[in-house]
Amino acid sequence: MRIVAGQHKGRPIIAPKGSATRPTGDRAREAIFNVLSHAAWAPPLDNARVIDLFAGSGALGLEALSRGAEFCLFVETDHAARGAIRTNIETLNLFGAARVHRRSAIQLGPRPSDIPVPFSLAFIDPPYNKGLIAPCLDSLIKGNWLSSDAVAMIETANDETLDLPQWQLQNERIYGAAKVSFWTHAP
Repeated sequence: MRIVAGQHKGRPIIAPKGSATRPTGDRAREAIFNVLSHAAWAPPLDNARVIDLFAGSGALGLEALSRGAEFCLFVETDHAARGAIRTNIETLNLFGAARVHRRSAIQLGPRPSDIPVPFSLAFIDPPYNKGLIAPCLDSLIKGNWLSSDAVAMIETANDETLDLPQWQLQNERIYGAAKVSFWTHAP
């Protein structure tokens, strides 16, 4: 795996060993960021604050940082995945622009005072078909983690359907076994 574009274009990134992590491929990441860069409903990526939930290797958040995001919080419970994210942050010299948070993405609680500004972009890529999307979004909203114009990019299995009554689907794409959808909060 590598960073596709931006300041760190072409730089390799690692993923934890084993099948527990399913990193978003280079081609799909390129397409995701093309959608985000050109959509009228998406906040600008330059200086964005990003939260990468079920972060795995951190590929989505790292790509966002390479493309101009100001800060990314990586949320991950798996020890090996957190280690891979820390190694990637160190390799890319992203100290200060990135932080790793060991917490369940479906039980975030209130946004801590040391994270004073909410996030405008959330990457949500949980294990497929486990029913984790709605509780994750609820946790983000209840904890005041997202700005009012935030976009949630959600990766699911291509046959998985989402029922998110408080969210509006803006765009949806299928990449092999994965479906990527973009949602805005519509309470």
